[in-house]
Amino acid sequence: MRQAPGLVLEMMANFVLPYLIYLEAAPKTGEVEALLLSSLPPILWSLVEFARSRRIDALSILVVAGIVLSLLAFVGGGSVRMLQLRENLVTGLIALLFLGSAAIGRPLMVQLALATARRRSEAEAALLEQASDHQRFRRTMTLMTVVWGAGLMAQTILACVLVFTMPVANYLIVSPIVGYGCMGALGLWTLLFARRARRRAGEAIPMPPPADRV
Repeated sequence: MRQAPGLVLEMMANFVLPYLIYLEAAPKTGEVEALLLSSLPPILWSLVEFARSRRIDALSILVVAGIVLSLLAFVGGGSVRMLQLRENLVTGLIALLFLGSAAIGRPLMVQLALATARRRSEAEAALLEQASDHQRFRRTMTLMTVVWGAGLMAQTILACVLVFTMPVANYLIVSPIVGYGCMGALGLWTLLFARRARRRAGEAIPMPPPADRV
């Protein structure tokens, strides 16, 4: 759980600063350049968070992939709408990664849960590794992976619809709300589902929630 100062900084980097930068830059540079400038705070925030973790694991690799894809989304120019669409495709690609991992029987949620457990303690990670051999645990994590993939894909589709139905300034306000709302809903569902799965397993199989964020 993030502390209040960290949450405030995250909101500033991902919500307030992009909006203010766009409003200030758009009249001077045009919409495309203003949108590029407004994307810098979220990307820099992601880089700082990755540097603070100082650990290479499945979660870190996923974060780095998101950063790289976000940077690539703005390469090649194009109209404002095309830039917004390419940026949203980052979430879409991550959604496909979740769904694809479930389809091949290697649910990504297992690796993310292990990464989160290792950040907490090696003992918790060891328990989770033992649990990964249980069929019930694998089914549970596969379902979680599918739900997260479907949820992120739904977020991507909704965001793409908003791109064509909202002015850029309004989109910069609504888009983070949609993103945080989707992540919050998925996180809450995961917590409740994991508790239910743990009760049904009689506490014999540890079912920690997945990573705090994707």
